[in-house]
Amino acid sequence: MENKKELSLYIHIPFCKQKCFYCDFPSYASIDYLREDYVKALCKEIEEKAIDYKIKSIFIGGGTPSYLETKEIAKLLKTISKLDLEEGMEFTMECNPGALAEEKLKTMIEGGVNRISMGLQAVQNSLLKDIGRIHTFKEFTENFNLARKVGFKNINVDLMFGLPNQSFDEWKESLETIADLNPEHISAYSLIVEEGTAFYKLWERNKLILPTEEDERRMYSETKEILKAKGYHQYEISNYSKEGYECYHNKVYWESKNYLGVGSASTSFIDGKRIKNIENVKAYIDGIMEGKSIVLEENENSKEDNIEEFVFMGLRMIEGISKEEFKRRFKSDIYEIYSKEIEKNIENGLLLEVGDRLKLTEKGIEFSNLVMSDFIL
Repeated sequence: MENKKELSLYIHIPFCKQKCFYCDFPSYASIDYLREDYVKALCKEIEEKAIDYKIKSIFIGGGTPSYLETKEIAKLLKTISKLDLEEGMEFTMECNPGALAEEKLKTMIEGGVNRISMGLQAVQNSLLKDIGRIHTFKEFTENFNLARKVGFKNINVDLMFGLPNQSFDEWKESLETIADLNPEHISAYSLIVEEGTAFYKLWERNKLILPTEEDERRMYSETKEILKAKGYHQYEISNYSKEGYECYHNKVYWESKNYLGVGSASTSFIDGKRIKNIENVKAYIDGIMEGKSIVLEENENSKEDNIEEFVFMGLRMIEGISKEEFKRRFKSDIYEIYSKEIEKNIENGLLLEVGDRLKLTEKGIEFSNLVMSDFIL
């Protein structure tokens, strides 16, 4: 039999109990009546599209995948189990604290999920309320311990800094408290106020009190210090892991490798072609069930697009990009395209060349947006 093409699979679950104030993802809090039909359609799309590939990793994201009912999760995982899955591959499911019962966690682990990603954001209940999270810190720790009890040996916790009204000490407390729980992976993002979110409306009316840029920088450098001391190594601008627990699936995105997205609003990137599914959940379900196309847009990346993405995404990783890999992909030397930009950023202490690799310096990471803007073709 011929070799199957390898790729990673992303599965989108658009349901939430309540929309968080900072969230600009295509997720919805008032369409629960569509849930069962959505899972049906999703299983059909998976069976039709993913069957031809060898699957290297899976990430079920959202929305709140753990908001599905246990039987819906079981149905989805059963469909996935029919695919050609790489032995022992990483299989992540996003979970929200407060949406996890023991039975649900058992169903997940029995269905092949071996990594969960828990969206916590902060350990102070007042901050959680301020950002529209519906769980308390106590619920989070109960769920975290339950996941451990059920047998999850690979857990990521999401944290956010630069939140409205968040003090430096509160951020420090969040980091230390979570590191002491000893998850295998911690993602620490800074808040970005996105258009179309509840926070954006407040921000426009000057009602959002955010930390200063200087405070935010301090929070970021403190993150690296604290997590390093607790045995986490930083492998991407916002991601830290214990030895051997880097997230394979996220690296697929950062290294511009192939992935297939299924579900409403999901994106696929296969051989330089980007395909996006329609966002409207009802239209997605109807389209799949009636055998119509649910593709919203399909774009063939230009060579320039591919080069930019390779550099932008690759520089997010602490080890940076490989000049050899660049040459292999684009049939030209990176210096033929970017010599001025590389030299300028090395001179300014923002970029570093080590053997085959180009990577951001500590200072470069802080000003990564500036560096990236130089690499726009």
